[in-house]
Amino acid sequence: MQGQKRQGARRRSAAKPKVCRFCEAKVNYIDFKDAETLMKFQTENGKIMPRRITGNCLNHQKMLAVAVKRARIIALVY
Repeated sequence: MQGQKRQGARRRSAAKPKVCRFCEAKVNYIDFKDAETLMKFQTENGKIMPRRITGNCLNHQKMLAVAVKRARIIALVY
């Protein structure tokens, strides 16, 4: 029994490393007035997506969070 494989057991494939889109584009500042870009990093409910999902680096994730919060204040995004 121990040596047999279980039916339906699946193995995870190797995940490709996520790359920060902002680092690739050499962005130094994320503008809070660019609502289209900010919406890509939010859920349907308006929550900011975490780094592990988006693949952003720490610095750009912090900038993104500040930009989203500023855009919420002036009602560009929800």
